[in-house]
Amino acid sequence: MTKILIVNPNTTASMTETIGAAARAVASPDTEISAVTSSMGPVSIEGYYDEAFAVPGLIQALMNAPDADAAIVACFDDTGLDAARSAARFPVVGICEAALVTAGQIAKRIAVVTTLPRSVVPLEELVRRYGFAERVLVTACDVAVLDLDKPGSGAEAKLEAEISRALEKGAEAIVLGCAGMADLAQKLSLKFDVPVVDGVAAAVKQAEALAGLKLMTSRRGSYASPGAKNYTGILQPFAPKPSG
Repeated sequence: MTKILIVNPNTTASMTETIGAAARAVASPDTEISAVTSSMGPVSIEGYYDEAFAVPGLIQALMNAPDADAAIVACFDDTGLDAARSAARFPVVGICEAALVTAGQIAKRIAVVTTLPRSVVPLEELVRRYGFAERVLVTACDVAVLDLDKPGSGAEAKLEAEISRALEKGAEAIVLGCAGMADLAQKLSLKFDVPVVDGVAAAVKQAEALAGLKLMTSRRGSYASPGAKNYTGILQPFAPKPSG
């Protein structure tokens, strides 16, 4: 049995349920999915400020699951991904990186459709970091994250309208730029007759592959375990301990 931990780094449990269901729908029969909600931080992650305060809860959740074979950070900002890889003893996959890698294997021109306009620049920076800047357009449907599962919000119609505009601009595949959209991928793919990639599902398959190949995060250089030192104030519990 492969154990995959999925951490929703915001504190909205209903979103964790959506994420967990999307993950289990694509997971192999011998994969156990554990989806958990951060115990501290913002109710949604919309911009740099929210992201900064979501990282401690993410790290805490990873530390509370020592028996996992791999983990997934279920926020499209890949919130705290580098810190998570440095801290966790198992491989950690970000859903933005996983979605871009997956979409890049089935299309040349990709559109990432995210939630609010303020999220466009952070995601453009991630796209550039992952080497997809020449192939990816990042656009927003102007929907708040928490409106995605709110009846009567009109969120789905706005998302569909933005996908239509992206396809008119030449996109050949769509990447859903928020974990809260995870349950819409198949429906949208059928509606628009193009591949629609959900980062949660893509990350599950990549996490399964890493666990199956028995690959671990390199501790040489960039992701070396943090050195032991004291942290003060409310962050004292996160102080790195001596190895061994």
